[in-house]
Amino acid sequence: MNEQLAEEGESRPKNPEDITFLDAQALSKFVTDTGKILPRKYTGLTPKQQRRISRTVKTSRHLLIVK
Repeated sequence: MNEQLAEEGESRPKNPEDITFLDAQALSKFVTDTGKILPRKYTGLTPKQQRRISRTVKTSRHLLIVK
């Protein structure tokens, strides 16, 4: 997927650690259409960043901000 992102002209978010649970648009880049969290091999995040994004998505789901 990293190759696909590069081909499409998209890049990884500047700093995923700065994304808050209120930023639904930014979190949608890390979630599938059905609401599953994308794995690291597709997001290109480090393990630490992936854990933080997962926690943020789960918090957002709990507050019904992201499906």
